[in-house]
Amino acid sequence: MPTAWRRSAPRRHPLGDAAVAVALFAVTVAGSRVQGPHTTDTRVWLPVAVALAGGACAVLPLRRRHPWAVAAVASAATLALAALGALLTPMVLAPLLAALFWLTSAARARRAVVFAGAVAALLTAAATAAGPPERPWFLETITPLSWLVMSVILGAWARSRRAYLLAERARAELAERTREQEARVRVAAERARIARELHDAVAHHLALANAQAGTAAHLMRTQPEQAQVILTELNRSTSAALRDLKAAVGVLRQPDDPDAPLEPAPGLARLDELTSSCASAGLAVTVSTEGSPRPLSSSVDLAAYRVVQEALTNVTKHAATPSAHVRLAYAPGGLTITVTDGPGLPAHQRQSRTSGAVASGTFASTSGATAAFATAKAATGPALAADGATGFGLVGLRERARSVGGRLVAGHRPHGGFQVMAELPLPPADEPEPAR
Repeated sequence: MPTAWRRSAPRRHPLGDAAVAVALFAVTVAGSRVQGPHTTDTRVWLPVAVALAGGACAVLPLRRRHPWAVAAVASAATLALAALGALLTPMVLAPLLAALFWLTSAARARRAVVFAGAVAALLTAAATAAGPPERPWFLETITPLSWLVMSVILGAWARSRRAYLLAERARAELAERTREQEARVRVAAERARIARELHDAVAHHLALANAQAGTAAHLMRTQPEQAQVILTELNRSTSAALRDLKAAVGVLRQPDDPDAPLEPAPGLARLDELTSSCASAGLAVTVSTEGSPRPLSSSVDLAAYRVVQEALTNVTKHAATPSAHVRLAYAPGGLTITVTDGPGLPAHQRQSRTSGAVASGTFASTSGATAAFATAKAATGPALAADGATGFGLVGLRERARSVGGRLVAGHRPHGGFQVMAELPLPPADEPEPAR
């Protein structure tokens, strides 16, 4: 018996099986006493009919474990009754019909049909040979064949229905497992997104605050006025960190929270604010734009801003130079963002570094601030480098670039310094401005 059929078959109930066997036994014994029209003699002796009916019905409770054996015993008993002249009515055929139904629903359909066909042929031959001459021929041929065919068809239908239910159950279980896996994947992706947002938002401000604190400590004795300005900027940096932290974790709110709406996600429109905060820490940042600026989707705009923010954060934390350059190159198919630092900058970029810092209005003397920044970096740089060696900044930037269909590469430049370059896709120029 197939394993799937056993698993899907109803549980065995001995009392119910015994009741069915007793009922079929009574029906078979009564059917053996029925004769056809124009015949009054009873060909089958009652004790023999009782014995054959009892043998056929006694094995019926074993149908679940041994369907072939049950069908064989029921067929032999029914053939014996037919050979003794019993009329093959549905009452006489009852044990055989039940056995063939269970066999067809449990075993392979082709083998069960072949077995049923062989039994039908033997029954027809036995009934025709042993029946009285005056008995109508169709009662010995067409009638038993019709009942046997119906039993086989019903068994095949039951088997098909069971297979259908098994397939539906398997599909439901697979769908449930798939939903659970998809839910786990979505949860993991959301956790990674929140972690990336927290890192990009908070790490930048903390790195600037660390640099500002180191610069202020260095200038406290020699230039207290400038140190006071830096401490004011330090307060702004920590306040900005708190605001960005609140916006990043705001996605975890419940829909019915009564808090005010969240601030919009940052984009390249806040690039001046970002460079100004870097300048307050003594990092002179210049920005150049190539091509015609284009409107960006919210996801690409956020990714572009985070790339610049994380790259400048790394310069503040790890680089030994007080300057960096941001290049935005707009092309028909995408936006290329390049953030470089170190001694390999072009001449026009080196000349414009000081102007970028003075434009922020933070320092009265940029040279003093950058010198103090360099001195503070020399004291704190090893600790920062050790801390950032196992960070996830560049890993998160690569994931963010891939999430919007772009790519990011980062590494040391041949002539010194470090470079981060991201290529982000843009819609065609003739498309309407995306909703923000």
